[in-house]
Amino acid sequence: MNELHFLGYYFHVLAGIVWIGMLYYFNFVQTEYFKEAEASAKADAMAKLAPRALWWFRWGALITFLTGAYLFHKLGAFGVTMPAIWMGALAGTLMFLNVWLIIWPKQQIVLGMKEGDGPAAAAKAGLASRTNTLLSGPMLLGMLGSGKLALGGTDTGLYAAMGLIVLLEANALFGGQGPMKSVVGVVHCSLALALVIFGLLNYV
Repeated sequence: MNELHFLGYYFHVLAGIVWIGMLYYFNFVQTEYFKEAEASAKADAMAKLAPRALWWFRWGALITFLTGAYLFHKLGAFGVTMPAIWMGALAGTLMFLNVWLIIWPKQQIVLGMKEGDGPAAAAKAGLASRTNTLLSGPMLLGMLGSGKLALGGTDTGLYAAMGLIVLLEANALFGGQGPMKSVVGVVHCSLALALVIFGLLNYV
């Protein structure tokens, strides 16, 4: 592994820690706090805290995506079927698009930075954020398993896993939170999804 390749891994992991750390903060801490906070405290946090957190969140996502695309190319994954990497790359790409095309634009409305329907924007941003939390389990499985798991599945299992991820993204665009509405629910769903995808990649 040359120095440039190593630096790609380094900044991919570092940016990913920032991105997913902020994602978990929003879903596990800030959202739950806003449900209980006094109106004045919530207004202050939305004016001063949330915009700062969203800055780190969205730029962490961008750097993670760009360094991931570089590593995907360097590994030669465009020309060879690498199930864990392909699955993780799909999940990560959809999560990145959710950040920049749904969560950030809708949060700008929620925070009063742009005009729009605040409650509707909050609902769309919340669903996309919950979906990213859901997909973070399989994405991490792909990231960690790419060079460490000798997966024994077939292309059918890979396509099934990728199809499942696409269906869940469709729910982020047109569906609802369902069991992901609670913190416990989305954590359980993410772990269960990771196990299902592991099974598809290894045994189907």
